[in-house]
Formats: sequence, C-alpha cells, structure tokens
Amino acid sequence: MITLHPGSVTLAELRAIWSGAPVALDERAYAAIDAAADNIAKIVASGRTVYGVNTGFGLLAQTRIPDDKLAELQTNLILSHSCGLGEALEPRIVRLILALKVIGLARGHSGVRRIVVDRLLQLLEADALPLIPAQGSVGASGDLAPLAHMSAAMLGEGEIVLKGERLAAREALARIGVEPLQLGPKEGLALINGTQASTAIALDALFTGQRVFEAALIGGALSIDALKGTDAAFDPRIHEVRGQPGQIAVAAILKSLLEGSTIRQSHTACAKVQDPYSFRCQPQVMGASLDLLRNAARTLEIEANAVTDNPLLFGEEAISGGNFHAQPVAFAADMIAMALCEVGSISERRVAVLVDPKMSGLPAFLVEDSGVNSGFMIAQVTAAALVSENKTLAFPSSVDSIPTSANQEDHVSMATAGARKAGRIARNAAGVIGVELLAAAQGVDFHAPGTSSPVLEGAKATIRAAVPFYEHDRYFATDLVWSQEAVLAGRFALPENLPL
Repeated sequence: MITLHPGSVTLAELRAIWSGAPVALDERAYAAIDAAADNIAKIVASGRTVYGVNTGFGLLAQTRIPDDKLAELQTNLILSHSCGLGEALEPRIVRLILALKVIGLARGHSGVRRIVVDRLLQLLEADALPLIPAQGSVGASGDLAPLAHMSAAMLGEGEIVLKGERLAAREALARIGVEPLQLGPKEGLALINGTQASTAIALDALFTGQRVFEAALIGGALSIDALKGTDAAFDPRIHEVRGQPGQIAVAAILKSLLEGSTIRQSHTACAKVQDPYSFRCQPQVMGASLDLLRNAARTLEIEANAVTDNPLLFGEEAISGGNFHAQPVAFAADMIAMALCEVGSISERRVAVLVDPKMSGLPAFLVEDSGVNSGFMIAQVTAAALVSENKTLAFPSSVDSIPTSANQEDHVSMATAGARKAGRIARNAAGVIGVELLAAAQGVDFHAPGTSSPVLEGAKATIRAAVPFYEHDRYFATDLVWSQEAVLAGRFALPENLPL
C-alpha cells in the first residue's frame, strides 16, 4: 500500500503505483482539503466574481455566471472538453493520472470537496480506470481533454475499463457501488486544469526508459566480451579527471559487470589497442544519457507533487496564474526522448560490429555456414530501422506552440505529445537492446569454454532459457519479440549492488 503524502511523494512510490500497488491518502491531508472547500463556499456566498468559480472559461472569463447555474457550468465544462482522439492510454498511465490528481487536489489549494478526492481513490481501489484517449492535449491550460475524459467517467459519462472490461461509465460505477458525481463550484475546473496527464505519460516513459537503460548496460558489457574487447577504457581515473557524474557511474558499472570474465582474461596480452567507439565510449555516451534521465526524473518528481490547476486558493484569496503550463514536463520528456534515442543508437552500432567478421573476428552474421544461413543479418537491419525511426521522433516537441482558445491561450507546451513520443522511443530502444542482447549472447557462446562474468552469464542464462543458440536459420521474429518484451519487463535489471 502506497500512502500518499501530498507534496512529498517519491519517484519510488510513483513507480510502485505505476506497477499496480494499491493507493491510500494520508488522513492528515483532509484538513487542508476541507478548508479549501470551505473557502470556495465563502467566495460564492460573498458574491465576488472569481475566475472559474462563477465566470466562464478562457476567452469567456468576463462572462458572469449566476449562482443557480454554477453546477451546470462545471458539468458543461467537463462534457465540452471531452474531445480526445486516438488510442486509449495504457492502464498503468491512467493509474498514475488518478494518483497525481489526488496529490495535487489534496494540497489544499484547489477548493474541491473531499468527495471528489475520495472518488478518485475509489476508482483506483476498484481498478475502475477511465478510458482516456491519448490525443488532444497541447499541455496548457493543463491537459484539458485527457483530464476531462477522466472526470467525465466520474460523472457517469464516457467509458471505464473495470478490471480489464470496457464498460459504459455509468454501468461501471454502478458495479462498484458509487453514484455519478455531482460537481460543485470550481470542481470541474480543478479536475481538468493541471499537468497530471502529461506528467503521468512522461513518468511512464521514464520508468520504461530506466529499464531499457539498465538492459543496455548489460547488453553493452556482454558485447564487449563477445568482441573480446577490453575494460581498460573503464579505468576510473579516466572518468574522474573529466568529472561528469553519469560518465563516472556508467564506467564503474561496466567495469564491475565484466569482473570475473575468463574471456577477458584469455586475451589480456593481445595486440589490439583500442575497441570501436561504440564499445569503449559507452561511459561517455551512456553517462551523458544517464545525466539527462536523472535531470528529467528530478523535474517529474517535483511536478508530480505540484498544484497545477487555476485559480489557486490561499485562504479566501483566489489567485489566477499559469501553473497549468507544462513547459517543465515538455523539456523533461524531450530529454528522456533524446537520451533513449542515443542509448538505442550506440547499441545498434555494437550489433553492426558483432555481425561483421572483419570487425569482430566472429562468424559472419554470427552463424556457422553463413551464406546458406543469414543469421543475424536482418536482425541488425531491424535494429537500424528502429534507430532511424527514433531519430525522427526525437525532434523536441517543447519548441513548438500553436495558439488556442481564440488566442487567449497563445503559447502552449506540447508536453503531452512530447511525453507520448518519449514512450514510443523507449519501446523502440527496447527492441534494439533486445537484438543486442541476443547477438552478444550468440557471440559469447562462440568463445566457449570461456565464460563471461557471473553477472553476465546470469543474463545469458535468462536469454538461453527462452531463446536457443542460433545454429541455423529459423523463424526469428518470435525471439526478437521475446527479447524486446523482456527488456520492457525489467528482466535485465542491474544487480542491487550496482545502482544507477
């Protein structure tokens, strides 16, 4: 059970929620929720005009709404903004969206009643996940369309996926024993204003990317042994004099992963001086990517705890600002995308070396009787295709903006599109790393009876339990799918004594 402490939720807790852990809210948070809801009631009773409470929205902010229309105003807001298109967001992303919205509302600056927060928690507890189309947000004023679909489900509109079954929202709510929510003043706006959708999608890319990154280090180290390469380039003195923290960390991990390799010891006196860049420059390339991922993680952890709707309450004072603008998330997503693009790119280059007998000293395309057999020839081509696709996806979304809402919202972040692209890049990179893991295992097997290090032999055993040695040509796609999914599932994680 992950108990949310709004304002101090950690990445580890968010990762657990992403993986399916149950969620509860710290009881102490309700005092702030109740106080903010009371302040909204006082504002309405005072007759003051406050944006989003008793006015229209966007360009219609100057339109005063009578008190007897305030509930209708909030409901209409949700219905009119439910304009998403495209495939549905994955359940683990929707879980994060719900949890992030609870965190933001429970900070006590949004003015919703506790029933709104409890309803979000009830959906999580019942595994009743609103069906949220992936497309439709420009990342300001918040993730309006995705969060409107989340909110519409709470009203009994749209659809809910209940324990994997897609149902009309009203039917799903009835099955879990809750009534459709009736919104009060500002509650619809508080629900749909915010960066929770883009942040959740970016966190999904980050968590997936971390699995890909760890597998890439395993694959890169295994490839060094397949090449009969050297670990001299990972000498800590080299990296300490440069001082880049990610580079230092990656070099130490690679050196540790190769400790105990009899293959490495078998050629310590060979005449080869240097390995290709894609082997010996892993600390420099992967380390720079690690620094980007760490920076993105820090940004997203802050954003996950943020209050990002508008206006915000400070006592009875409602202040309009722009916390819904997701520019920090957009930059973080683009950093994740670029980092993982390079992780896949350098991995594909190692595969290209391993399949080339002039470079590797191994059988051509890693198979005996090549010519009759094509071996890993087209597996490398597939990796190249994925890398090329990632290069086109890695163009930053954060530098784009299209004005919306009759130019009232004239600069937007495109964070949601950027986060979605980062997720696609992560999956493609997993496919590339999967190819490398199979190729490196094949190369190491050619060096028998020599063995790699105990850690890397363990990774190879994981591969060989599902994918046999490539003796001759066979239907290969099934093996590539397995390796990609194994990377995505975290099957090639680093040992606990080698944390990133």
